[in-house]
Amino acid sequence: MDREIATPGHLTQGQVAEDFDGWADSYEEMVNQAVAFAGRKHVFYINVKREHILRLAQRYFTHLKSLNVLDLGCGVGAYHPGLEGRFRELHGVDVSARSIKLAARRHPFVLYSTYDGSRLPYSDGQFSMVFTTGVMHHVPPLQWKSFVAEAYRVTAPGGLMLVFENNPYNPLMQYFVKTCDVDKDAVLLRPAKLRRMFTAAGFTDVFTRTIFSVLPAGRFLTRMDSLLGNLPFGAQYYLSARKKAL
Repeated sequence: MDREIATPGHLTQGQVAEDFDGWADSYEEMVNQAVAFAGRKHVFYINVKREHILRLAQRYFTHLKSLNVLDLGCGVGAYHPGLEGRFRELHGVDVSARSIKLAARRHPFVLYSTYDGSRLPYSDGQFSMVFTTGVMHHVPPLQWKSFVAEAYRVTAPGGLMLVFENNPYNPLMQYFVKTCDVDKDAVLLRPAKLRRMFTAAGFTDVFTRTIFSVLPAGRFLTRMDSLLGNLPFGAQYYLSARKKAL
């Protein structure tokens, strides 16, 4: 039987949206305070994961500029600097209207929308790639299944799904979650559970790999972090999955 690392709260998506509306203006400062013990600012981790997103996209697609891409749960658009001009279209969606307002002001090249946490405001198969970074542990557990189903619905046949999550097996990540107000109601997902959810939703080629086993600063440590990705020690992990082509 699966048992999550944190005790599931009873928040609704509306309450999550209200929380993030309140944190939107100070979100980066709050996270920086929580990660200060590791000696790096939040932007360092954002840059590393953005490079993973681009590298994985290049592995599966020949021409990135032909892709329509969705950042699901984009918040204030922290991952969008550095993505301008990379894709045909870049969309961002979130339940926090305040976060979307700030993101749109900062990144006019992104097409932003809000939603109620239930049905995404996009057509079936609209996106060649969907990515979501540090979002699912904020989704109420009872809605995980529908969240994954919606991601599947808007992903195009043959498309790529990427999920980045905190690793509940890493003690430093457990410390971070306990000390960061943004994660006060977070429920960390084990990689195996996440793989099962995405497989059950219909995705294929589902696998996970850890990152941040060491801080990937420089070529040598970046290579070391990659080599350690098959071990369960990294502070975070990513899931990659495909939607079967027609």
